[in-house]
Amino acid sequence: MKIDSVVLREIRMPLVRPFETSFERTTERRIVLVEVQSEGVTGWGECTVGEHPSFSEECTDTAWLILAQELVPALLHAEIDFAGSCPKVFSHVRGNRMAKAALENAVWDAESQQLGIPLAELLGGVRKKIACGVSIGIQPSVEQLVELVETELAAGYQRIKLKCKPGCDVELFEAVRKRWPDILLSCDANASYRLKDQEHLRSFDAFRLLMIEQPLWHDDFYFHSLLQRQLETSVCLDESIRNRRDALAAIEMESCRIINIKLGRVGGFSEAIRVHNVTAERGVPVWCGGMLESGIGRSHNIALSSLENFTLPGDVSASSRYWTEDIIEPAVQVSSKGEITIHQIAGRGFEVKRDHVELLTVRSERFHARNQARSQVAGPIKARA
Repeated sequence: MKIDSVVLREIRMPLVRPFETSFERTTERRIVLVEVQSEGVTGWGECTVGEHPSFSEECTDTAWLILAQELVPALLHAEIDFAGSCPKVFSHVRGNRMAKAALENAVWDAESQQLGIPLAELLGGVRKKIACGVSIGIQPSVEQLVELVETELAAGYQRIKLKCKPGCDVELFEAVRKRWPDILLSCDANASYRLKDQEHLRSFDAFRLLMIEQPLWHDDFYFHSLLQRQLETSVCLDESIRNRRDALAAIEMESCRIINIKLGRVGGFSEAIRVHNVTAERGVPVWCGGMLESGIGRSHNIALSSLENFTLPGDVSASSRYWTEDIIEPAVQVSSKGEITIHQIAGRGFEVKRDHVELLTVRSERFHARNQARSQVAGPIKARA
């Protein structure tokens, strides 16, 4: 593959409603988009970092820096045969997996277009439809939470996940289970509990949860293995799983029974496939987690979720849950059965609405392959009213 140029853009998109977790409350997303131009096609990627280094060590501004100064120049200097070559090209940069994923995934998109096949097919996907769940952030009141759950169930979503934290957990589960005894229900703690809370966490078993996601430290396997032995409910690891080795270690240590695969967290499609494959070999189910993506990142998640071992409903929900207007067309839609149909056309299956992207852009920079020249294609970042 010949990479002709790369464009970085930062766009700003306000959420339809605030999204609150155990560590932060988000009202607007600062999203870094990557556009890779290669032999007549354009591949798109999205960096799924948060605005602050809360979920991981990365954030919007560090990702931009690493992309601009390290990863994009390395890609433009390299000779690559296919998108799966990217991890080797980026190997001189330690960590920064979300920045790497944004660029690598754009190359995968470009390659699938050049081959004239859907991105899902290039990845090895086998599904024509994927099952969808929703992640519901912490709400101001239990009543508002129940109302929101009702809305999502009426829309057809197959699994409800509740964000929780110490002091904001059992009351939520009780209210939802009382109203809907038989729905598929899970919770996500985002590493907010400690092993001293193990007795309290054992009380979660009464609510017949599908899983407790990342209850303890974000970088831990050992204490999760101690906790899992005491719980009937399956532990699911998210933040702890950065690559295939981590997944294998967690499985061997019996730290969890389910794994969440996020493209940004593991560094892109190449490593996501490796994580998927080792979990499939060991009989551990996986699902695709979300990071408040725009339609570009969402379309990548759809393609990833087509792989065989994604047997649990993921957080790949409709565009309208997050955005008044998405940056792709058609917008991602979920059927009344809680499914997304994978488009059988070359690439990601969605067109980027360039005019809308330009309207939302607050800074951008183009990099050319010939001499690594850099050119500003938009003004410096500035506050928007």
